[in-house]
Amino acid sequence: MDKLNVTQKLIKEHLVEGSLEPGNEIALKVDHILQQDATGTLVMLELEKLGLKKAQTEVAVQYVDHNLLQADFKNADDHAFLQSAAQKYGYWYSRAGNGISHVVHMERFGKPGKLMIGSDSHTCSAGSMGMLAMGSGGLDITTAAAGHPYYIAMPKVLGVELTGELPDWVSAKDIILEMLRRYDVKGGVGYIVEYYGEGLKNLSAWDRHVIANMGAELGATTSVFPSDEQTKICLTQEEREEDWQEIIADNGAEYDKYEQINLNELVPLIATPSSPGNVVPVSEVAGKSISQVVIGSSANPGLHDYWIVSEIVKGKNIPPEVSLDINPSSREKIEDLGKLGAINSLIQAGARYHQTGCMGCIGMGQAPATNTISLRTMPRNFPGRSGTADDQVYLCSPETAAVSALHGKITDPQVYGKSVAYPVFSEPEKASVNRIMLIPPKENGYKTELKKGPNIKSLPDFTPLENNFETPIILKMGDNVSTDEILKAGAEVLPLRSNIEAISRYAYQDIDPLFHESASKAKTAFGGHIVVAGENYAQGSSREHAAIAPRYLGQKAVIAKSYARIGFQNLVNFGIIPFIFENPEDLDQLKENNILIFTDVVKAVKAGETITVYNQENQKGINLFCKLSKHQREILLEGGLINYLKIHS
Repeated sequence: MDKLNVTQKLIKEHLVEGSLEPGNEIALKVDHILQQDATGTLVMLELEKLGLKKAQTEVAVQYVDHNLLQADFKNADDHAFLQSAAQKYGYWYSRAGNGISHVVHMERFGKPGKLMIGSDSHTCSAGSMGMLAMGSGGLDITTAAAGHPYYIAMPKVLGVELTGELPDWVSAKDIILEMLRRYDVKGGVGYIVEYYGEGLKNLSAWDRHVIANMGAELGATTSVFPSDEQTKICLTQEEREEDWQEIIADNGAEYDKYEQINLNELVPLIATPSSPGNVVPVSEVAGKSISQVVIGSSANPGLHDYWIVSEIVKGKNIPPEVSLDINPSSREKIEDLGKLGAINSLIQAGARYHQTGCMGCIGMGQAPATNTISLRTMPRNFPGRSGTADDQVYLCSPETAAVSALHGKITDPQVYGKSVAYPVFSEPEKASVNRIMLIPPKENGYKTELKKGPNIKSLPDFTPLENNFETPIILKMGDNVSTDEILKAGAEVLPLRSNIEAISRYAYQDIDPLFHESASKAKTAFGGHIVVAGENYAQGSSREHAAIAPRYLGQKAVIAKSYARIGFQNLVNFGIIPFIFENPEDLDQLKENNILIFTDVVKAVKAGETITVYNQENQKGINLFCKLSKHQREILLEGGLINYLKIHS
């Protein structure tokens, strides 16, 4: 393997164990750690349990961007806790209001050639800068902070050649929506998506961020772009040109799979409810009335994404039946928009400004009205994620969103553009670099006392893997169950993220409102429960609360046809066995309240053998297997990663 693509170069540079052969377990040295507050609180509590003195990576940053609404003491207390924990464990701390983690990291810390893992599934956004950046569960972040490598199965590499140039009224969002149209939400599982080709020349680093961000929606391990002149332009704008290095694929480098997108042929696309993979041309759904348009999030965070909306609505009025909501992505972007006059144009048109952060993307405010359509430039439209149970959320580009806002209905921007010239954007030479709300690591910070409010509880202890048990199925689910459905986000639930007992009451609530009651009864009668599901279980967010809360309620195993990558690892990390049906049709034979009999589980996990479990109702056997690496087996047998680290650190 003499001629390497960008992905292989990045992995080779960080390889501690293993080889570049797809499927082999590899261990990688971690340079950067990214945490956000919805998941970072759990990481900090895990570091406390381990007794860590200081993060061992080059850069570790704790961001506050999710839980910004301070309706009571909980979020404010968590912010104080996170700031004290950042000082104690040697992290940078990005204060509330500074910006979305992925955006601020790209502005202030992103560096070509570095490897980053983050406790957020959209950590893959940093692939836009020639980094290898992967989302993961918080326990994997904890492990990296303690100085251990990051373990993962070596992915295959999907090479996507971009040719041509985007037409007017078509943008980077339409490129990733085209990928989702072709591959849906699980077509990228087991792959790193690497983009290359002449079409990259006119895609800025922030355009690439849009594409890399929603690679998570493909199920991909991450997305990777070369570090080239566009990367250099971005770092120069941020006064960090010394951090640039060129990283491009060798001539003749090969990929495990190939795809090509001719940018000239793209049209405006839109993801219809309720999956990022339900992609159609905007023209197919044009004319539907809308009530809300939300601009922003980590999926469309660049200066151009806001500026183009301001230019489209400039001098016009948004109809009274439409709310145009603006979520700025960083403090820096607000300053830049102010210098361009874009803020005034948006305000004068009737736009509403919200806090700098994730906000509506995670259901933290901005919930749409009942039975109405909301257009969003965000990455996900899972059912109920917006905060409205019967939401109808469509995902689209800023151009489609802005033109639709003007008309009060979904509108194809290319049709609108037949009589209106497409605004031409010029990148500023310098960004409004803003460091005021970044607090650097504290010298001798390990002496800092953690500030724990009444809602912040230490983590529970978990026992090693059980060998024999009889357990009821208390929930049966279908395909593509998301972590939002397992443990939802939103203003009601996320403030409980540092209180496992309290947040566990919301486990699977959107699927079965009585789940907590059923789990409590099963824990009393059988010591726990299991759930069963179809394909791609636990897709979406990296939040490990979707594993630790069910484990707290006694979940012993999940049986599914297949799993999303991060969701699978989170189950292992918290000692829940992620079984897979040997015969997928066996799912049809199982019913809620069936009791399954498991024997010799430890032996099966140790040896990687198929295990036969018996349904007490009919005594029929079902064959299951648990596809684990050696490292994952060791973690699971100890009852989870915290137990494992205590023994092996």
